[in-house]
Amino acid sequence: MNSGLKISRLALVALAVFVTKSGAQENPAKRLSSIVSVAVEEYGKAVDSNGQLISADEYSETTGFLDDARMVAQRLRGYNAPKTQAVLDTLIAEVKAKRAPQELRLLHARFIGALGAEGALDLPTASLDTARGHALFTTNCSSCHGDRGLGDGVAAKSLKIVVPAIGSTKATPTLTSTLAFNVLSVGVRGTAMAAFAGNLSPQDRWNVINYVYTLRGTKMVLPAASADATAAPGAAAARSVLALLDSALEFAKKGRTADAGDRAFDAYIAFEPLETPARARQPGLVASMERHFADFKGALRGNDLSVAEKAREAIALDLPRVVELTRPTGSGWEAFFQSFLIILREGFEAILVIGAVVAFLIKTGNRNRLKSIWLGIGLGLLASGVMVVILKTVFAHLPTSSEVMEGATLLIAVAVLFSVSYWLISKVEAAKWQKFIREKVSTALDHGGGKALALVAFLAVFREGAETALFYQALFSEGNVALALSLGIVVGFVALTIIFTLFYKYGVRIPMRPFFTITSILLYYMAFVFTGKGIRELQEGNVVPITVMPRMPSLPAMGIFPSLETSVAQAILLVLFVFMIVKTFMPRNEAVPS
Repeated sequence: MNSGLKISRLALVALAVFVTKSGAQENPAKRLSSIVSVAVEEYGKAVDSNGQLISADEYSETTGFLDDARMVAQRLRGYNAPKTQAVLDTLIAEVKAKRAPQELRLLHARFIGALGAEGALDLPTASLDTARGHALFTTNCSSCHGDRGLGDGVAAKSLKIVVPAIGSTKATPTLTSTLAFNVLSVGVRGTAMAAFAGNLSPQDRWNVINYVYTLRGTKMVLPAASADATAAPGAAAARSVLALLDSALEFAKKGRTADAGDRAFDAYIAFEPLETPARARQPGLVASMERHFADFKGALRGNDLSVAEKAREAIALDLPRVVELTRPTGSGWEAFFQSFLIILREGFEAILVIGAVVAFLIKTGNRNRLKSIWLGIGLGLLASGVMVVILKTVFAHLPTSSEVMEGATLLIAVAVLFSVSYWLISKVEAAKWQKFIREKVSTALDHGGGKALALVAFLAVFREGAETALFYQALFSEGNVALALSLGIVVGFVALTIIFTLFYKYGVRIPMRPFFTITSILLYYMAFVFTGKGIRELQEGNVVPITVMPRMPSLPAMGIFPSLETSVAQAILLVLFVFMIVKTFMPRNEAVPS
């Protein structure tokens, strides 16, 4: 582990071949995370706080580790690969420029955030076994490190280097459990210290390290916030989020606004793996978290550090609750109720829109047009399934692709809903003459209105369908709860069917003029909500900038968010609505049919 442990390349190759044959290679993301973590540790010993070189050997080890890291990074796959590789390139460039170690640690936090949960440090999954650790140490390590870890093993005597005394706190005072685990996992380039990730499980590696700490006469401390071996899998992602938020604040304090904005976006990307499973269980909490992230990013853009720090604290306060929601479902009944509530919650908004359209067609004597609505619903469900596949494959390497997709879908829905709302309200005057209404509406439907209504049904389903499918994909992957989840879906669909039936059954009893007015206003209201939510999704996807309006209230259920961009878009929609009302109801000098 020390820079003086250099031996021949031939020995290293032989050890590498042994490790590769004796077990599967470690997941590239975890290997990359370990290598870069060790490199950053070594760099702290090589360069002082002023960027001055203090150890050429440690610096050489750092660059060697980073060369290895670059090769491993080429094997990464998934949405995080391009971002991770880009941050790694920046980190390598900073090392070459001999930046202060603090700057490198900030970049490392950004790197961990970009890598995401796949690169999280593996923690013990059971109680540590000292006897097992002793046996593994004796078999794999004692020949060089000695029985008591003092660097006096039999093989060490034939080496031209000094083997570090990892069993002594005086000889190796800077050895931490994280550093020991990472070095044991990836080895040390150009030395007899081989990589053991291929033939020792994470649990066994921790057993070895735990035994080494008994030799040191101290208790091993697991990485911060991870001492509980049963901690939720989202804990590592949460730590990355907070590290990136702190990095963003550091850059903002130095006046590097662009870098601060990048870190803020990276923090949200690090939060994404937690978002879907948590939203499936408690959407209100996730919506609140997204608001805090948006406030943080907007405050940094406006150079308002006090607001940014408050947003950071709000995120830190709620993160443990989000992490807790990523734990697997506890029981069958819990899974059933979660499944039932998801389908009911996500389907209600679609039912609201579709029910109004179906009731309208029945009320105006156009039952034959219902097949277009059913077709739109069917295509919406099919498109939702296709979109999930696309998000998991083609768009998997693009961060925030789901936010951009949903934002775009919402804004398309706004255009359609508004046009249909206008078309319906323009018929309110026609409703005065009952004997003409059926003919007028049928004529309008024959000239394209039917296609617009079918598109409304399609978008209502598609808008909710893809996200709902992602929720269920996360839940079904948790274990033996498939039956309970499936039952929840069935019961949820039954409940939605009842709601839908009641909606249009009682809707058709409303007198014609109020019916047209209510339906039009309902669709316009949905367009208003979708406008705010659509712009907000694009802001989260970093497509639209965010300018925070601190005094403005946040009402996510109504699509109202405290940002200039969402407010302007909704204000435009309000102006168009007023214009629509004035144009429809302004007195005209027209002959009234007899």
